[in-house]
Amino acid sequence: MGNLLGSWRFKEPSTVQECDSTWGSDSESEEPAAEDDSGVYDSGGPAESDRAAGDHPEDGSPQLTESPESLPKMKRSFYAARDLYKYRHSYPNYRKSRQPNEYRNLRFYLNKIPLVPDGIYVEEILTKWRGDYDKLEHNHTYIQWLFPLREQGLNFYAHELTQEEIKEFQSTREAKRRFLAAYSLMLDFYGIKLLDKSGNVARAPNWQERFQHLNESQHNYLRITRILKSLGELGYEAFKAPLVHLFLEESLCHNTLPNMQHSALEYFVYTIRLPATRRRLLRYARQHYRPAHAFLWGPPPKRRGGGCAGGSGGGAGSSGIRAPAPTPEQQRRGEESTGIGGIIVSSHDAATCTNLAGGGPKELEGAREERAQ
Repeated sequence: MGNLLGSWRFKEPSTVQECDSTWGSDSESEEPAAEDDSGVYDSGGPAESDRAAGDHPEDGSPQLTESPESLPKMKRSFYAARDLYKYRHSYPNYRKSRQPNEYRNLRFYLNKIPLVPDGIYVEEILTKWRGDYDKLEHNHTYIQWLFPLREQGLNFYAHELTQEEIKEFQSTREAKRRFLAAYSLMLDFYGIKLLDKSGNVARAPNWQERFQHLNESQHNYLRITRILKSLGELGYEAFKAPLVHLFLEESLCHNTLPNMQHSALEYFVYTIRLPATRRRLLRYARQHYRPAHAFLWGPPPKRRGGGCAGGSGGGAGSSGIRAPAPTPEQQRRGEESTGIGGIIVSSHDAATCTNLAGGGPKELEGAREERAQ
């Protein structure tokens, strides 16, 4: 029996739907923490055979403006969905390295070793790089050290996290203090300020200049995905939703980051482990997404009814076909079953996925430089 269990490997999902649990129990109410996708597998880590496939085709594609009939069918990226499924489920099929765990990420954050290959210590980055936007933009080696993951990036000198190292990191005050300082450093680079210890964020005084840069420098979307993942690995899962909500608001409502819309919906939202939080963000996004019929991230048409009011945002799923409008009786029943006739949007609202496997829009050039893990 032991040999049989030892040889068993998790069967990876083969469609976008299989990668996503966001709408598995569609409800307006908050689910308990037991719905967290994380911690399902105890031996987390990346599957070696698919590291390259996890690269992001993020490009902030422009939104569709033509009629639904004249448009080709758009599909969600299976590769994005699978990459984030593995992250949320602690990397099933991971084979633990035979090399001894050197805790290099923790030692870097304790200022005991420099990042490789640049030979720079974390304290120097935190004290001397803040506000040096050219350096933060053009250096491509530091991001894997500041925001480590349990998967390999393009800087092969950076070391993957292990579960043992994560536990040590989360119990080391000095490392956690510097990690939050690194997060604040990158937020400032993007024109955002960290407001409190709960992870709430807002525009920084220099937001106009930095948002313009961020809208044009799309390789940073890969970095943001990595930052969000690393927050979750190192004990700051709650910090993700405020940042993702800000990006959705800026890209969908204020049009300050229009090129970020696709990345925010296809990647940023799906780094969040609680399905209830993903649903709230996606419902918020669906209310503001234009054109409404091009919204690909759910909920599935069969789950749309009176209880999930989204105004004009209640378009079709990824098929591009509108679901029939509910009858008054169906709407009444839906409202009675949920107790809510419309969507109440909080500051932690966002978006999700429904379509069959398919490629996203075009691949981002920056993905060749740096993988957003």
